[in-house]
Amino acid sequence: MQPIASPESVPAANAGAGAMTEIVAVDIGGTHARFAIARVARGRVAEIGEPVTLKSAEHASFQTAWEHFASEIGRPLPRAAGIAIASPITGDVIKLTNNPWIIRPALIPEKLGVDSHVLVNDFGAVAHAAAQLGPEHFRHLCGPDTAFPANGTISIVGPGTGLGVAHVLRRDGRYFVSETEGGHIDFAPLDPLEDAILARMRTRYRRVSAERLVSGPGLVNFYEALAAIEGRSVETRDDKSLWTMAMEGGDSLAAAALDRFCLSLGAVSGDIALAQGAQGVVIAGGLGLRIADHLAQSGFAERFTAKGRFEAMMAAIPVKLITYAQPGLYGAAAAYAEAHR
Repeated sequence: MQPIASPESVPAANAGAGAMTEIVAVDIGGTHARFAIARVARGRVAEIGEPVTLKSAEHASFQTAWEHFASEIGRPLPRAAGIAIASPITGDVIKLTNNPWIIRPALIPEKLGVDSHVLVNDFGAVAHAAAQLGPEHFRHLCGPDTAFPANGTISIVGPGTGLGVAHVLRRDGRYFVSETEGGHIDFAPLDPLEDAILARMRTRYRRVSAERLVSGPGLVNFYEALAAIEGRSVETRDDKSLWTMAMEGGDSLAAAALDRFCLSLGAVSGDIALAQGAQGVVIAGGLGLRIADHLAQSGFAERFTAKGRFEAMMAAIPVKLITYAQPGLYGAAAAYAEAHR
């Protein structure tokens, strides 16, 4: 078990408000499902064990993967679970993209043998992680290098397969997570080159959302639009190989696409913060970690604050990158802890 929450990080208002509870934390994505044993107390995650990662394609269902995890660690599983799923948590049946599993929430107690559980969307879980993790799990990007305020709103922006957006409201020692579809706001160009990129994108999509560009697959859209603007003929590439090219820096067009990605991530993050009235912003997701060094040297910070009459206000907002390796898994445990505080 890895200790997470020090006594200082647990709100004083919760002191003594509950015994330690052992749970299974689960993060189910399109390709992998991650499991860990966690301990929670007083609405916080106290400890979390080493994760076990299973390929979803190698298991017939969530239940059989759950049973595999139990055999892997060689012990009976706790009868409580925090479960993050890469899907909206609505309806009687949850179907995941790129994952054959079908999850019926009403059958979870029977199928998994649990007495209590919490289901949370995967990006909602990331927001729970951002709300509970200590300052050592964040890297400063721009704005004042200060802690997030004890009261107020923190915007969570996560470029990945899509563009996840959520916010956390902190108030009087508690916090409240709201998942949103903020990644689907309109893409707003801020210079003539981006005007041309948007015009190119409109030949492909009736409406161009921020997610079409500020996401993992969005790098391909930047790359192909820039090639068309320059009159170049380029080989069609998948986003995985293009990200590798861009990070290595050997291809100037791929590098230019990455620069535009960072600029647009800054602009969109600032728009989200402005709309949500944020006093802090967290950039989440593995993609954020991958480009952390590039973000710090790009125009991310300038684009984040470039909001006209509100530039001074935006410059006063701390922006941090979450560095915890498995925020979805941690957040699943945190969501359970908060719900059963």
